[in-house]
Amino acid sequence: MDTKFDFGEPETANTVYIRRVATSSLPKEIREQLRGLDSMYAVHDSAGEQLALVRDRSLAFILARQNELTPVSVH
Repeated sequence: MDTKFDFGEPETANTVYIRRVATSSLPKEIREQLRGLDSMYAVHDSAGEQLALVRDRSLAFILARQNELTPVSVH
């Protein structure tokens, strides 16, 4: 089949990526505010820029959806 198909505009502009972040990898100023937490969840845009850092995974997904973004989990 050599028929071309129009897939439309890519939706990656509205996609954000949610990933677990070890608090030990965060800057000291942030770690001092997070005593007792081993990890947090970061929300990244398609270019890899961190947009938000939140306490738990469900909150990261809620935050993305409230901003009309499509969250995708990254392992």
